Amino acid sequence: MKSLEQELKGNSYPGRGIVIGKTPDGTKAVTAYFIMGRSENSRNRVFAEDGEGIRTQAYDESKVEDPSLIIYAPVRVRGIDTIVTNGDQTDTIYDYMEKGWSFEQALKLREFEPDAPNYTPRISGIMRVNRGSFDFAMSILKSHNGDPSGCDRFTYHYENPPAGEGYFIHTYMGDGNPLPSYQGDPTPVDVMDDIDAYTEMIWNSLNQENKVSLFVRFIDINTGKYDTRIVNKNQ
Repeated sequence: MKSLEQELKGNSYPGRGIVIGKTPDGTKAVTAYFIMGRSENSRNRVFAEDGEGIRTQAYDESKVEDPSLIIYAPVRVRGIDTIVTNGDQTDTIYDYMEKGWSFEQALKLREFEPDAPNYTPRISGIMRVNRGSFDFAMSILKSHNGDPSGCDRFTYHYENPPAGEGYFIHTYMGDGNPLPSYQGDPTPVDVMDDIDAYTEMIWNSLNQENKVSLFVRFIDINTGKYDTRIVNKNQ
């Protein structure tokens, strides 16, 4: 298991990232989602609550250049399922699960983002918290070593994850032109019991210049009740 703090501090541009896991005391399911940006268009965003989930919104509407890949619902809740993604595939997962499809089947309809030459991976997670049980899955869809003619699809399922352990996936291995896509399996990282301390640690570990917004949610595994924290650089 690696230190999430050190993973973040050691990467000036992980892009967008998802963490899912369980608190050390074993009582809470945990997720965190952050976004970063290099361009003015990407940095011109905030997270806003939208029902039980969140949406990205433009901070300054007059500066919006292309909303297609920056305005979406990163988090939606469907019954006992919490869906967390880095794009509008949140809606694809939600809508097709309503039709009886699985998380993995719904993502067969999508691929990496059409933002050549980066071809940003689509990263997604789903948490199922139901009366004392907690399982989750994570997915990454990416171009084949930068070649957009093929899509590599990876899905990871975690049943009854151990207390104190989380898994972290993000879009980029670091800064660059083009941006290098994430490589490997989700990284095992530490989790904290305190949502405020965890939120503060993640936010303070992200690159000061590039960070944009952070969402953290702790869900009580027995009751399904949750606490949420949202931090926006643009206030």
